[in-house]
Amino acid sequence: MATSVKIVPTLKGRTARRFAKRAEANMKSKKASIDFSRQVAIAKQILSKSSL
Repeated sequence: MATSVKIVPTLKGRTARRFAKRAEANMKSKKASIDFSRQVAIAKQILSKSSL
């Protein structure tokens, strides 16, 4: 049985501009980002001790 393809709504005009503006602001914002530097350092330490 085939599944139907749903149409994706397209933003236009003022709504599209507002969406793009907010998306750009979120990309520049560091508020929502997660810092994994500690986990990366631990992983590098573990891998340096292994004989891979």
